[in-house]
Amino acid sequence: MKFHYCIAAAVLGAAAGAVSAAEPVVGLITKTDTNPFFVKMKEGAQQSAKTNGVKLLTGAGKADGDNAGQVTAIENMVAGGAKTILITPNDSKAIVPAIKKARDQGVMIIALDSPTEPQEAVDALFATDNFKAGVLIGQYAKAALAGKPAKIATLDLFPGHPVGIARHNGFLAGFGAPGIDARTAGLARTADVVCMADSFGDQGKGQTAMENCLQKNPDINLVYTINEPAAAGAYKALKAIGKEKGVMIVSVDGGCAGVKDVQSGIIAATSQQYPLKMAAMGVAAGAEYAKSGKKASGYVDTGVTLIAHQAVSGVSSKDAKVGLDECWGNK
Repeated sequence: MKFHYCIAAAVLGAAAGAVSAAEPVVGLITKTDTNPFFVKMKEGAQQSAKTNGVKLLTGAGKADGDNAGQVTAIENMVAGGAKTILITPNDSKAIVPAIKKARDQGVMIIALDSPTEPQEAVDALFATDNFKAGVLIGQYAKAALAGKPAKIATLDLFPGHPVGIARHNGFLAGFGAPGIDARTAGLARTADVVCMADSFGDQGKGQTAMENCLQKNPDINLVYTINEPAAAGAYKALKAIGKEKGVMIVSVDGGCAGVKDVQSGIIAATSQQYPLKMAAMGVAAGAEYAKSGKKASGYVDTGVTLIAHQAVSGVSSKDAKVGLDECWGNK
């Protein structure tokens, strides 16, 4: 795995010849270091590190699901003096023993974006309400179809991940499925859902998943995707057989590339989240812990906004211009 160091600006002594105090060390571990979502998260951490006089260590897994790489990153950061570690866990359960070991050594651990299982395995969670993100696009899709029967394909993350479950189930709840809420375990399925497939949040795998779904049911008219790369893959599969104009795609993330796809109509609507804000808040919390010993705790909702190509009656949304101005926390 890649493991590298990013050093924030040095804290200088107030008077000439003064010895500067040691910078607090904060670590950021993302699922990967290539996904634009995590690139933006790292950018937020770097900006906040400079503002707060923090030395930032960064690391990442090789790919979604790489728990071993994240365990190694935690161990390396603890050895490097980190007293706060921010992590987007690849495996919400398997990472817990490594987190416990670090916490036992006095390290504050904050999960970003994705909760651990149990959520209480970390000191705090700074994240989008992923169930709400799903609800928003489900409500939008229901209103946009205006009573037309739905044949739905869901391009999910991978089995068992809490973010994938929350977004999927939120979408179905927003679409009107009864008996589904944020506590529903596992991926729910309704009669409207004619195909469920794993995309791993990847464009290529999303395209393959969509191709497989279309082979099973060519009459699909609504596609939910875990994120916008998967949505781009779904669109590519639809376009290859000339069905891109007859199928609505909704998604979650609100990245700049994804919002451009909303602007062009490739994606009908997406729920925008703010990874730059998540990481910036996490680094600031690490600086405060080093200063005062006060730990962050509990769940902090970092916000979500529905960005739509066209507004629909009864569902509050913002247009793509707003989405581009604010994509992933640019403001």
